[in-house]
Amino acid sequence: MIHNRGAADDPAKKAAADTVKRLLLGRGPVVTYTVIAACCAVFVLSPASGLNPVYGTGDDLIAAQRAYFQRWGVIPAELLAGSPRAALTPITALFVHGSWLHLLGNMLFLYVFGAMVEEGMGHVQFALFYLGCGALALFAYAVANAGSEQTLVGASGAISAVLGAFLHLFPKARVTSLFPFLFFLPLRFPAWLVLPFWVALQWLAAQRESSGPGVAYLAHLVGFSLGFLYAWGRYLRTARVKATATATEGDSQP
Repeated sequence: MIHNRGAADDPAKKAAADTVKRLLLGRGPVVTYTVIAACCAVFVLSPASGLNPVYGTGDDLIAAQRAYFQRWGVIPAELLAGSPRAALTPITALFVHGSWLHLLGNMLFLYVFGAMVEEGMGHVQFALFYLGCGALALFAYAVANAGSEQTLVGASGAISAVLGAFLHLFPKARVTSLFPFLFFLPLRFPAWLVLPFWVALQWLAAQRESSGPGVAYLAHLVGFSLGFLYAWGRYLRTARVKATATATEGDSQP
């Protein structure tokens, strides 16, 4: 006899259905998943992905990509010159990514850390926090590179703010990390150990940062600092203790 299991009998399908139901009811990390979906949709439809036939191929595609980044990304010289067109780019640049690796790396970090921070803050507050800290991180980078004509895009500044808030709210939560010098073995460490190590790497990289194209490590550092300081000022010690207890509930490790 062949038994066909329905969705109710399949744990994976049931979990997926429960997640969708919670999101539709506004009980899950709605903002986190919406931002991820928006960034992915924007990238796939844009010339950056190379998948949209509207933008052509070869030189036409390269020209379209250049124009796209210049239109929606932050150009420090134009932003600080008071250009009306550039005024909103610290927000629009948060949804623009330069490559598949850039997109997937950012969205992975947001997926891992964003949900818990959002559930701790609430949907509206998290949305304002994400956009505000992300825009300020990009603006700070522009101030530090006032004469640069290079275009800056990506959600890294906003996601770094999420990491900073996560460190304050959930310092003892276990984070799975991959370290190259340990043969990329997945190891679980508390956030208070992993995230400061990440910040140290960003700081060292920022010391070697040039004005040319590359990773805006300064925006990462500013975003992380803003996120941590916001969470510290907003929630203080009482909320931190409660959030930490929630994050570590069921963890058998001390």
